[in-house]
Amino acid sequence: MREIVLDTETTGLSHAEGDRLVEIGCVELINHIPSGKNFHVYINPQRSMPDEAFRVHGLSEEFLSDKPVFKTLAEEFRTFVDGARLIIHNAPFDMGFLNAELGWAGLPILDNEVIDTVMLARKKHPGARVSLDALCKHYGIDNSRRTLHGALLDSEILAEVYLELIGGKQVSLALIAEVESDGSDALATRIAALPRPAPLPSRVTSAEAAAHEAFVGKMGESAIWAQYAEVAAAE
Repeated sequence: MREIVLDTETTGLSHAEGDRLVEIGCVELINHIPSGKNFHVYINPQRSMPDEAFRVHGLSEEFLSDKPVFKTLAEEFRTFVDGARLIIHNAPFDMGFLNAELGWAGLPILDNEVIDTVMLARKKHPGARVSLDALCKHYGIDNSRRTLHGALLDSEILAEVYLELIGGKQVSLALIAEVESDGSDALATRIAALPRPAPLPSRVTSAEAAAHEAFVGKMGESAIWAQYAEVAAAE
């Protein structure tokens, strides 16, 4: 199962009023496990950057001035997300901007299945705050790097939150066990190749072992240790 955790940054709150995308960040999950493949771009919005938006993400007009426009990145983005389930926090906002940009570029809009983690969190935690920061605090996820909003960083954090929302680390461990038993998955191969720790050395001294053997000898053939020794010798 391929999923893409996705986040965007924009010049404002309404694409209908001329706001544009300035950043897209995506993290690929295979069977809920990060694959290591990401998609991350900064985008020249070809318009000014309002102060309110700059205070959120810190992306200035000057920084974005030499970045590519969305139309030149659109096909690469569509290829990366093609066929995958999209995991988005407050999905209507990001999907609205993405499909608006695709429309302006003359390309088809996205038809991917979408999971909105805001709705997922509200269902799991009725009445609780469901901002990304609040969910990180609830699940003990480190978000100390999140001094400003950033699409790729927020996607990486959201991937951890999403895993907790759908069942926590038990889901990840169960999937690892599943692919390991199958034997054909590349992840199982990597897991199998990990070094196994050596057994701990015995703490029984030779004097203690001799004393135990003498003690068992006094008990005769009825001693259960002696019976186990006979079975082991027969095998």
